[in-house]
Amino acid sequence: MARTTTTRRGVLSGLANGLMTLPAAAVYTGLTVVPVGYAVYYSFTQYNGIPSQAPTWVGWENYARIIADPIGDLRPAAWVTLVIAVVGAFLVNGAALGLALLLRRTTALNTFARAVMFYPHVLSALIVGFLWQAILGPQGAVNNLLENAGQSTWPFLSDPDWALVTLIGVIVWAQFGVQLVLYLAGLQAVSPELQEAARLDGAGGPQVFRHVTWPALAPTVTVTIVTSILSLLKVYDVVLGLTNGGPGDATQTWAYEILAVSFANNKVGLACAQAVLLVVVAGVLSFTIIALRRRAEEGAEAVG
Repeated sequence: MARTTTTRRGVLSGLANGLMTLPAAAVYTGLTVVPVGYAVYYSFTQYNGIPSQAPTWVGWENYARIIADPIGDLRPAAWVTLVIAVVGAFLVNGAALGLALLLRRTTALNTFARAVMFYPHVLSALIVGFLWQAILGPQGAVNNLLENAGQSTWPFLSDPDWALVTLIGVIVWAQFGVQLVLYLAGLQAVSPELQEAARLDGAGGPQVFRHVTWPALAPTVTVTIVTSILSLLKVYDVVLGLTNGGPGDATQTWAYEILAVSFANNKVGLACAQAVLLVVVAGVLSFTIIALRRRAEEGAEAVG
């Protein structure tokens, strides 16, 4: 009898938990699963986005067009996105980890510095782009100051190479705050006893970091790398506000190509195919990074 009562309570508890998750599941399905499903469907059609005109099924034609890329629409954007994702992720995580090590102690000054460094992430990415455009643009504050001082201006946003470097710098400035918070949280999990034991054994600061702090941060590093790369792969707002994809197509990212070029020209089917491929690329990169990090962690444990 007691076992039956316990079983009933377990069933009722499971049903109650399931019912409590229904609202969240409904919202997730409506806002994520359904739109993704429509995007996949439209990617196999020729559709201009006009509701009165039904989509025409074309199968894999949009994907074949993207792969062939006859007019060179996506390849430059894919290359720019790759550069931003690789270089940006390295700089974002390097800056965040370095500052986290400096600000790990809880003091009034460090607390204030954490808030200041996280603040750029609170701003809208579009606002960040407009802000730095006003500072670094051809008629921006920096070049105006240089002109007034009798110096030559700098082509921060007018030269293709400079524009890409400037864009990466602005993105890093705007996004490293989240990774900083994650690294600060990860550092709290590092055992002070192990660090003290390493110091008593004669290890210096770099040795303590390499053999104690870094291995303990391995899960945090995996999370920060994956989240930063995913964020950088879909950069759009900053590009729109800072360079609008220019000069030429020097700073057109994959997401910019989808939203500002394909959708703007009523190529909904092609844009959806580009978006689906971007999701696939992001998923493959994420799982690859996680697998490599897990293998590295297992190798470190085996050596230890």
